[in-house]
Amino acid sequence: MTQMTRVTQKSAPRTGPSVGTPEVSPRGDMKVRQKITDLPQLYSAADVAQALRCSEWWVKEQARRGRIPFTKPGGSYRFTAEHVAEITRIFESRPTESSSAAVPVSPSPRRRAATTAVSVTSLKARTPRRARHGQTQSAAA
Repeated sequence: MTQMTRVTQKSAPRTGPSVGTPEVSPRGDMKVRQKITDLPQLYSAADVAQALRCSEWWVKEQARRGRIPFTKPGGSYRFTAEHVAEITRIFESRPTESSSAAVPVSPSPRRRAATTAVSVTSLKARTPRRARHGQTQSAAA
């Protein structure tokens, strides 16, 4: 039996600036690179749908129609925690002030269509095509 050994390449130590350390630009300006942990957490449409208890399709459709906030890095819908909070505010419904003091209203009865004198024509079914076809062949013979 031969044993396969994995050859690993050791990477050279990084010579460039690390994340979060000051960097001097060619003009002499000091810039601080943003840490990756400082970036906002992005959630997928499936994550948002699970949190909102709706379908992933609904979340994507609302984003596509521009009804909810989103970001689209790399061609897929992504949402931050602020986006999710705003989505809940957009679709939040609050009671109106007048409804708290109002008496519950019974649903109005459905109206029936006004009946007018319309002449009714009775319908007669056509004879099936194969029956008509059989009659034409027997008549032609």
